[in-house]
Amino acid sequence: MPQLRNVLLATGLGAFAAAGLAFPFILALSRNNPVIDPSKPLSPQATFRGPYINTGSRDIGPDPGHRVPK
Repeated sequence: MPQLRNVLLATGLGAFAAAGLAFPFILALSRNNPVIDPSKPLSPQATFRGPYINTGSRDIGPDPGHRVPK
């Protein structure tokens, strides 16, 4: 009886882990359009987050006044 319970628990944990690992792939394959619409301007929240998570950054290149120490 305890062995059957252990097998059921291991099977349940394995199924839960498999579902958790498969979720990002299923989510990515189920969407046909991008999460952020590139034709629309970014929201103020996305603009604020941009420099910190590098999403929506409006960086135009290196700062011409910045000198790298030698």
